[in-house]
Amino acid sequence: MTSTSVSSALAPYGWDDAWAEQFTLYDSEGLLPGRVVRVDRGQCDVVTADGVIRADTAFVTPHDPMRVVCTGDWVAVDPEGGNPRYVRAYLPRRTAFVRSTSSKRSEGQILAANVDHAIVAVSLAVELDLGRVERFLALAWESGAQPVVVLTKADLVPDPVTLSHLVQDVETSAPGVPVLTVSALDGEGLDVLTAVLGTGTSVLLGQSGAGKSTLANALKGEDVMTVQAARDVDGKGRHTTTTRNLLALPGGGVLIDTPGLRGVGLYDAETGVGQVFSEIEELAERCRFHDCAHEAEPGCAVLDAVDTGELPARRLDSYRKLKRENQWIVAKTDARVRSEIRKDWKRKHAEGRAAMEAKRKGWR
Repeated sequence: MTSTSVSSALAPYGWDDAWAEQFTLYDSEGLLPGRVVRVDRGQCDVVTADGVIRADTAFVTPHDPMRVVCTGDWVAVDPEGGNPRYVRAYLPRRTAFVRSTSSKRSEGQILAANVDHAIVAVSLAVELDLGRVERFLALAWESGAQPVVVLTKADLVPDPVTLSHLVQDVETSAPGVPVLTVSALDGEGLDVLTAVLGTGTSVLLGQSGAGKSTLANALKGEDVMTVQAARDVDGKGRHTTTTRNLLALPGGGVLIDTPGLRGVGLYDAETGVGQVFSEIEELAERCRFHDCAHEAEPGCAVLDAVDTGELPARRLDSYRKLKRENQWIVAKTDARVRSEIRKDWKRKHAEGRAAMEAKRKGWR
């Protein structure tokens, strides 16, 4: 098969000249290019110019969970005739959406590779959890993709004033991020979202019950994902999607649907956290001390902004929480960071003791 026909067949899945150039290394070995559309129990479905094939990942399954084959990877697979056929290598990733595997461990888990847009789906059927939105966005920015927040089930908020307030709350928590309202039920907002997704690869993220699979079906124009209703008692969803699936959209672009995420741990996302809380980072530049912790220091521009109402106290609390969590994750694998944390703790402990001693002397 000629390179032109390969490019034509794979273009709907994101193949371009840059990927083709990187693959020349494997052309001489007779391997075929393809994109991973699904991974399941050591095997994966790969879309190639010959169609979708099943391939074993045994040769590309290292001990490092960050290097295993993932949905969205471009890979080199055996030509027809192998039984089974194997994935022999994958091309270097342009971007990767990563979370920590557990709150008690420091390993990362790749949820999707080579994505251009990270679509954070948030259901309007339940009370907004802005802290969780900020957490998703921190990982999205860190991945290298452009985040987009999609407020789903907008048909459940018929009052335009209420809907406007909800959008404004999310926009305050997502500086620099488009916030769209969508209803897969009546099609509201789908045209705008389709335009956003029309180029590149997008990954669809969110909790169970956020309406991701329903949204994926609406964007695809057919029922490709199984859908279950959220529980009436608490509005939480059931895990209907169990694998990450890559879909070529009829209007252009590629969508990776993911299972609902109950836990979203940060993974070395310092840059992402800074981007989500960009207004706090800008205020911090005006603090009297360059290492201000924004807790009780004199001349703290961040605390002054909270006092005047310019900065919501909830935003500062969320910022502190995510900074601490990210620092803890990094410290698990970085001795220098662990040392800095210990020094900082000792300094604060000494300051606390000194303050208590000064108080005690003042009581005499």
